[in-house]
Parts: sequence; C-alpha cells; structure tokens
Amino acid sequence: MALSTDLLEILACPECKQSVELSTDGSWLVCATCGVRYPVQDDIPIMLPEEAQPLEA
Repeated sequence: MALSTDLLEILACPECKQSVELSTDGSWLVCATCGVRYPVQDDIPIMLPEEAQPLEA
C-alpha cells in the first residue's frame, strides 16, 4: 500500500510548512524549499525534524 494522494495533499514540511513530494521510489518525502527529505517506512511518513536528511546532489 502506497501513500494516498489525499494524504500527500495535506502533508507539509514541519520546518517551513511548505508542501512535500513523494520521491520516485516512494521511500522519501522531499521538501525542495528546505532541501531535505523525510523517510517513509512501511508506508508511514516519519516527518520529524531530527529524521530529516539533506537532499543528495
């Protein structure tokens, strides 16, 4: 089961409050504004600031 589009529409970055996008492989939620990504584990987004990782160049 993947993240629903309804859920993706309401999720926002906990730091800047901007929208996030699902990565192509579905394992990260990406905030382009902050330049970070949040893990998705077992279809559950882990959107804690301490779990954020910098986007890879």
